[in-house]
Parts: sequence; C-alpha cells; structure tokens
Amino acid sequence: MTPRARRAIFSLVVFFSICALAGTLLQGKVGAQSAADESQFRDSVKAFTNVYALVEQNYAEPINGEKADTVIYDGAIPGMLRVLDPHSNFYDPKAYAKMREDQHGRYYGVGMVIQQQLNKIYVVTPYEGTPSFRAGIRPGDVIATVDGKSADGMNSEQVAKALKGPKGTHVTLTTLREGQSKPLTFDLVRDEIPHPSVDLKYEIRPGVGYIHLTNFQETTAKEVEDAVDGFGNLKGLVFDLRGNPGGLLSQAVEVCDHLLAKGQTIVSQRGRAYPDQVYTATHGNQGHTFPIVVIVNRNSASAAEIVSGALQDHDRALIVGETTFGKGLVQTVYNLAENTGLALTTYHYYTPSGRLIQRDYNGVSLFDYYNHANALPADNTNKEVKLTDAGRTVYGGGGITPDEKIEPPKSNPFMDSLLYHYVFFHFAPHYLANKTVTQDFKVDEPVMQEFRQFLTSQNIPWTNDDINGAQDWIKTNIKAEILTSQFGQLEGLRTRADWDPMIQKAVTYLPQAQALEDSAHKVLAQKAEARSESSN
Repeated sequence: MTPRARRAIFSLVVFFSICALAGTLLQGKVGAQSAADESQFRDSVKAFTNVYALVEQNYAEPINGEKADTVIYDGAIPGMLRVLDPHSNFYDPKAYAKMREDQHGRYYGVGMVIQQQLNKIYVVTPYEGTPSFRAGIRPGDVIATVDGKSADGMNSEQVAKALKGPKGTHVTLTTLREGQSKPLTFDLVRDEIPHPSVDLKYEIRPGVGYIHLTNFQETTAKEVEDAVDGFGNLKGLVFDLRGNPGGLLSQAVEVCDHLLAKGQTIVSQRGRAYPDQVYTATHGNQGHTFPIVVIVNRNSASAAEIVSGALQDHDRALIVGETTFGKGLVQTVYNLAENTGLALTTYHYYTPSGRLIQRDYNGVSLFDYYNHANALPADNTNKEVKLTDAGRTVYGGGGITPDEKIEPPKSNPFMDSLLYHYVFFHFAPHYLANKTVTQDFKVDEPVMQEFRQFLTSQNIPWTNDDINGAQDWIKTNIKAEILTSQFGQLEGLRTRADWDPMIQKAVTYLPQAQALEDSAHKVLAQKAEARSESSN
C-alpha cells in the first residue's frame, strides 16, 4: 500500500473513531464502549481496509496520487454520511480551509470575485475598498496573466489561489478589457479582505431601513447592530434573509438578542448526546423597538430560520415571502487528521414556541430534498400547530411559514436565456468601452437600441415582444451592471433592490408589523404585571 493510501486510510480510521465516539454518546453511553461495540468497530475498520487493499491491488487502473484521496474523501466517507441525514458532511482539506475562511469573514488577497466562462477567467466584481477596486480593475476584465504566468488553461480555483497570499506581498496582473488595444497591467499589494455578511444597507424610504444579510459568520451580529444603529431614529426595518443559507448559531443568537426583549427565548437545541440547551436574550433591545418585516424564501435556511422563527414567535416581526428551507439539524464540527473536518448532526433546532424547523428527509433523495420535492403542502395540512406570544397560529415541521405570502418574480424562457449567456455582464463593458456614465444614469431608448444590437451580435435570438414583455427587468439589469462596473458593487445591488417587487411589497406590510409590535409590547407588559403581583 502506497504512503498516500496509508494516509488516506489513517484519515478514515480517525473519521470512524469520531463517529464511533459520537454514536456512543448518542446512545447515552458516556463511559467506555462495551466489548461487543469495540469488537464490531474493529471488524468494520478491518473489513474496509481489506476491501480498499483489494481495490488498490487489482483495479484496472492504478489508484495512486490524488486518486487515492478521492476514493476516501469523495467516495467512502460521503457515501457513509448520506445514509444518516442530508446535512452531516465531510470536509476535505480544501473544503475545510474554505469553511474556516467563510466563518472568519476575511482572508488575505486582492479582493475580487472571479468566474470561468468559456475557458476565460473573468472578473465578476472587485469588492469596494480592496486593492483590486482601488487599482481600477473592472467587472468584465479578462485575466490574462498572474505574476507573468499565462492564465490560459487555468481554472478559477487555480487563479484564485494564485491571487491569495500573505499581507503586504505583491502580485502582478494583466487583464484584457474591451475598448483597450493593449493589456492593462496592475501591481497589487495583498491585504486583509473583509467579506461582510451585510452586503447592502440603506434607507429605502424616509425613516425605513433595508438590510440584506447573506450569511451568519463571526462578524454578523456586529454588522447588523452597526447597520441598525446607523439608521438613527428608525420608523421601520425591512430585514432581507432571502437566499441566506445560515452559518454560526452564536451569531443568530446575538442578532436576535439585539432585537428581542431581555429574557425572551431565542432557540432551543435538543439531542441525545448532550443536555438540551436553551438560548435567551441576555442583553435585549433596551426598549429600542420599531416595526420589522423579514423577507424569506425557500433558500433561507438554518440560522436564518432561527432568526425569523424567534422574531415571529415573539410577534416581534412580520415574516413575508416563501416558506423557508426547513434545515433544523445542528452539526458539530470535529477537526480530523490531515486538516479535514466532520460536520456531524448532534441536535435539532426548535423555535421559542416549540416548532421543529427541520423538514422530513426520510426516504427522500438528496436531489429531491434540496429541490424541495418533499416540501409540505402550502395549505399547512399535516403541519404542527403552535401559538405565538400573542396567540397567533404558526406552523412547524417544515421550515418557517410566512405570515404573508409574497411570490417571487417569475421568469420566462427569454429572460432565462439572457442570464444563461451572461448577457448583462458582458453588455456593460461593451457599452462602457468608449464612454462613461454618471450615477443618475438611465436606460433610455438609445441604450435599449444598443442592447438589441448587442444581442444580435452575440447570436442571441430576440423579438420585440420578448423585449417588451420583460422591459422593466431588462432595464434594471442593464443599469445595475453598468453602475457596478463604473462605481462599484453597492450601486448595482441598490439598483436591483429599488426595483425588486418583493422588497417593494414588503415595505407595504410595515403597518401590520407595527400592529404586531404593539401586541408584543402588550404581552410583555402583562407578563411583567403578573410577575409583580406574584412577588407581592
């Protein structure tokens, strides 16, 4: 057996050991395993080792190098985890490092998103305030070389790795830009790149704040607190959690702590390995309240569901949009050998009213699970029924059901085709090749005429009916990409938010959110009075 294969087998043995320990705890056996369990464990590891040895010796092609790791990391371990639940997960060294980077919310590099399209590496967007943004790199630039090495044949992962490095070190890029006859050269100094989870915050109406939260990482609670406090005297808040996959439980708890009253329950964890745990607001909002509308969709999951569920159960916010994903399994991350990790399900999440967040996954393929093929009926039949603090009916057992349903904008085949071909992304540098725009840029008829000509030049079929049937959406996307290229990502995000029908509809629900807030105050006052009377 090759040294690399032995290392892979060692990783698997460590993995099995962690699983065996977790299994022992889950069965309530805190002490040593029984002799029968130990014997079964040894037999299981021996059986796998024997199978692997036979495969390595006799398979039609050599199993060496990275292929040996692939058999373990991409085959044996994930295959075992899939029979447990959809969210227990194994992280190979690359994935584990990426997970830790995402949790920290920062890394060292030049600060831009890149993407591979048709064997070219494009700059999607430079993050504002980073070395790439300050140097003048633009969306749509094609990376030609990195430190003198051609990017031809490199994938986006390889280029991204080359761009990262210690703080203060240099990296030289050359890019190709439409309208420029020669490559552009940039000498960039790597720096710490913050990647905030609040990617957009602004006053969407006088006195009404809007916050879009992408995930829950180590900096999230502070970012949300700063955003809320930065609005000043808020008359209302639209809190957008659409597409938020979750993240760190601690940050979800802290976000709720800033919005709920001191002492209110936020979430509880229940499992067999350890005692149940209940999280409550330890500081509270200090009486600083305002109506909140939370927007969610089918891809709002985990920590995003904890926040929306807690605010809903305490009548602190009106939840609008779609029923959320239904991810209420808690994973404990174990650090394994060879810089790998195991995220193993150890708990279930429950909202303050006792609702189970997790959607049923028994007998469901991973494809159907992640595509919501097994979602519970929209009419709430077969869902568990609970009550909020003020006595409103809420439903559990399949994500967070919104108080008011808002359908997301529907697309048509022509719109899908434009997105598939990255039309707006490529049109922006084409349009800006020989001109500039101001921040009050509007997509008028001359711009639309140039857009239609661009579609023809790219061999993308279109008709006037196609254009007219999606004109507002097309104009918004043209404007967003052009402003992003000229001024930065925030201008593009705000352009899309100003148009977004779900956000505009959410704003109209602020009076209902205010009524909820009044109910929440009344309930809290009644509880305080009851406590006072009992103490007397």
